This record gives sequence, structure tokens and C-alpha cells, in this order.
Amino acid sequence: MAAKKPVPEKEVDIRGQVHELQQLVEYQKGSIVSRTLVNRKTGTVTLFAFDRGQGLSEHTAPYDAMVCILGGEVEIVISGKPFRLKKGNMIIMPAREPHALKALKKFKMLLIMIRG
Repeated sequence: MAAKKPVPEKEVDIRGQVHELQQLVEYQKGSIVSRTLVNRKTGTVTLFAFDRGQGLSEHTAPYDAMVCILGGEVEIVISGKPFRLKKGNMIIMPAREPHALKALKKFKMLLIMIRG
């Protein structure tokens, strides 16, 4: 199955408020939903919700990217090496190394990219 492009959720200013991360992005059947929380020249913080079986095809990024799993289960492949992550796990995907992911169960993640 071809990877789908994430569907962005409506932009709402959430600064200066307490939030439950899991509640800031919702699952959509057969889709990937993303919500950008911070978007600056120095980096981004984005929430994702992946339905089971959805994924992102292999790609690279110019910066290290930290993924924190908020719920569910995912396989992330970095430079050909698979990693199985679940709620509470995190991994840093090194800059310029090919990586891909696929939802083994529906899952939510927080992606933090710091540009340097």
C-alpha cells in the first residue's frame, strides 16, 4: 500500500494552556492526521495519529528527529534496521539516514525536529 500524505488538522493557538497530548489529534479511518504545535525556523513539534496499516515511505531529513510514542504500536526502520515501538518508547532518527514507519496498530506520536 502506498504511503498517504498526512492530513493537517485545523490550526488553533494552544500556547499558555495545559493540554493532554493524546486529545490534540484524533484518528481518522484509513488516514494519517498531523497537527503542528510549534513551527519555527529553529525546529518543529508535530503530533501524528496513524490508523492501523498506514505509514510513511522511506525518506531522509536534514536534521535529527525525535519520535515519542503516545499510544499504540509502530515499526520504524532506520537505515534498514527495524525497531518496534509502543506507548512510552522514543527513538531519535539520525539526520540524513533513510527511515520509514508503519502502524502495526493505530498509534499516536510526537515528532520533535531541532534544526541546527
